[in-house]
Amino acid sequence: MHDLNGKRVAILATHGFEQSELEVPLQKLREAGATVEVVSPESGEIKGWDKKDWGRAVPVDRALDGASEADYDALVLPGGQMNPDTLRANETAVNFVKSFWNAKKPIGAICHGPWLLVEAGIAEGRRMTSYGSIKTDVINAGGLWEDSEVVTDQGLVTSRKPDDLPAFCAKVAEEIAEGKHERRL
Repeated sequence: MHDLNGKRVAILATHGFEQSELEVPLQKLREAGATVEVVSPESGEIKGWDKKDWGRAVPVDRALDGASEADYDALVLPGGQMNPDTLRANETAVNFVKSFWNAKKPIGAICHGPWLLVEAGIAEGRRMTSYGSIKTDVINAGGLWEDSEVVTDQGLVTSRKPDDLPAFCAKVAEEIAEGKHERRL
C-alpha cells in the first residue's frame, strides 16, 4: 500500500454502516500512515451493522457540522443499506460529499455508498460500480455502471461489496497518494 504519511482522510458515516466497510478502510489507511477521522451527523459513537444484526460501535472523531473538505485530502463512503440512505437525505452530508468532488479530491464509495454520489450529482458520466441492488439508481443518475470489483474514474473509486475491500483499499490509497485529480466535464 502507498505511503500516506501526512494525508488526512474523512470517513463519512452514521448508524447502520456496514461494519467491515468502515473498519477495514479505517485500519488500512491508518496503517499506511494517514490520519483518518470518522465524521458523522451523530456525536459520541455510531453503531455498525454486521451482516445480519447490529454490530460494534465506533467513536465519532468529528461532527459533520464542524467538518470541512479543506481539512482532508480524501473522503471514504462506507455502505450498508441504512447508512448511505440516511445520509443522502441529509443536506449537510450531501454538500460535504460535493465539496470533495468540487475540490478534485479522491472519493471512495463501496456497496451502497454510491447512493451519496448519486444524490450529490457526481454519478453522471462517471464509470462506477456498486452493490447490485442500486445498479439501476446509478444508471438512472447517468452513471456508467460496470460489474467489476473496483472501478476508478479520475479519483472516484467505487466497489461492490465487502469481499472487494482489499482491492478497494489499495486503489483508494493509490488515489490519495496521487493527490488532486483533474476532472473532465
